[in-house]
Amino acid sequence: MASNLEAIRAKVRRLTRSPAEAQLPVADIDEYVNTFVLYDLPESLRLFTLRENFTFYAQPYVGAYATNETNADDPLYNMKNIYTTFHEPAYCDGYKMYFSQSQEEFRNVYPEPLTITRVGGGDGVTVAFGGTLANIPIVPGSILVESIAADESPMSLFDQQILDPVTGIPSDLGNLIETNSPNPVGVISYITGEYNFTFTTAPGDGEDVNIHLRSFQPSRPTSIFYFNNTLHLRPIPDQPYKITIEAYKRPTQLLVGESPELEQWWQYIAYGAAIKVFQDRTDEEGVRMLMPEFKNQERLVLRRTIVQQTNERVSTIYTEQIGTRGVPGWWNR
Repeated sequence: MASNLEAIRAKVRRLTRSPAEAQLPVADIDEYVNTFVLYDLPESLRLFTLRENFTFYAQPYVGAYATNETNADDPLYNMKNIYTTFHEPAYCDGYKMYFSQSQEEFRNVYPEPLTITRVGGGDGVTVAFGGTLANIPIVPGSILVESIAADESPMSLFDQQILDPVTGIPSDLGNLIETNSPNPVGVISYITGEYNFTFTTAPGDGEDVNIHLRSFQPSRPTSIFYFNNTLHLRPIPDQPYKITIEAYKRPTQLLVGESPELEQWWQYIAYGAAIKVFQDRTDEEGVRMLMPEFKNQERLVLRRTIVQQTNERVSTIYTEQIGTRGVPGWWNR
């Protein structure tokens, strides 16, 4: 029996009593169907079929990994739209990692105070400053350059990491930008600590020029923090590592001749799309008529996940024993 997009279209037409193209164009049906598939289904149900391992590769001295919107070959490309959630377990080169989504919890484990370094003094004339910092390497996004102008107004710069325009991979350089202007006025190397910048106004005579920053000791990451569509690794990597974390992916759009990830979903999708048609028509009676069977189809779709999850044992200190004679836990067999 067909379960592809064409079958779903036919079912939607029957459910909405719209047999003619003029009543409900094919393009409109496809839009209703894919709106339900891409946005309603994954948020309504966390299905076992949609769970998979998401893998990306950590780079040396790079601690934050956000969605890449330029390089389609990068695993991070469009990450925030392809995956709905990330969760345990997570692994770095096969070693299990601590996973958190709480900023407070993560910062309690990995506090990140800034250090302040005086890099010069104002004379009322000099606007350009340069040198090399000793506290390296530096966490990108942690830098603040500050001083006071002759008229007592505050002066400040912040850093913005430079990305490769093609691959989107972060470089080891950052632009220094004035807080009230988008134009870079300097650059800093996160690895070597070399910097140079030019204030638009000279610091006042006798005023300190300070750089606030956060340095780190690179190592193999043991923890991962997911926040604001960005995966943060700590410690920050000292070399490339393979990072794997479990995620729920978003279903893919249905095209002509294609079936859903599981063919069983086709009727559930048809009912969901038909309800959307009635909602746009403000046909409340039509919505009420379809809702009981829609919920029944939802239960049928969810049953596979429920049965799969009932086979999982509750995690204890004993469930992780290998269970083979000669190793801990063999007596549990």
